[in-house]
Amino acid sequence: MTMSLSASLPTAAQGSVGIPSRPQQQLLLDLQLEPLPTLERFIVGSNAELLARLRTLTDPHHFDAVYLWGVSGCGKSHLLKATAHAASASRPIVFLDAEKVGAGMTAASGSLLVIDDIHALDEAGQRALFQLYNAARYLGLALLLSGTTSPLQLHLREDLRTRIGQMLIYEVQPLSDEEKAAVLLQHAQVRGMVMEPAVVQYVLRHGRRDLSSLMHMLDNLDRISLEQHRALTVPLVREIMQTTLAY
Repeated sequence: MTMSLSASLPTAAQGSVGIPSRPQQQLLLDLQLEPLPTLERFIVGSNAELLARLRTLTDPHHFDAVYLWGVSGCGKSHLLKATAHAASASRPIVFLDAEKVGAGMTAASGSLLVIDDIHALDEAGQRALFQLYNAARYLGLALLLSGTTSPLQLHLREDLRTRIGQMLIYEVQPLSDEEKAAVLLQHAQVRGMVMEPAVVQYVLRHGRRDLSSLMHMLDNLDRISLEQHRALTVPLVREIMQTTLAY
């Protein structure tokens, strides 16, 4: 069987204490592109078993069905995109957000089907996923799904919810503050940012708790410091957060 939907995977990005200095062209690229999500860039924390399981999905001879759930910002979407990227070198990929799932959805034998935010599936999407789940064993498909709650709490049709409950289920464990700091420092390094080490600790204390918001805040701080030709220090971050950013 051939798939009628193709994978849609994100693209890669690249990215003193003194006034930051980067070529204007590079600055524009930094602002427009996100770093490529990879399994190597994911800070494992208490998720070592989960990460090992996801690596098996990159093998075209493995056909596990895996469901990830966890609070917003815990890294579910990063893991789905990273697994899809890693697997794309060895097997066909179908990567979809919930709103793109519907009638006529098919996949080639041996594919990895990845669907983010299944809690948001509409009626047609739930019906399509149920049918494809039932056919997965015969087609030789691997499945990787994510949602915000455990299968028992998903507000989906009962037969689909029951099928999801039969998958390998992993709750993505949130990072500690120390692990979040490591992620933010890694993100800053990828973007080519130079800042005082205390900046990350200040952002952790005064920003939102979820990692995606913290990373978005760091990107905005970097952008504003470059626009103002000022080094990214705690006094500047305090000023920006009080007067410019609403966090």
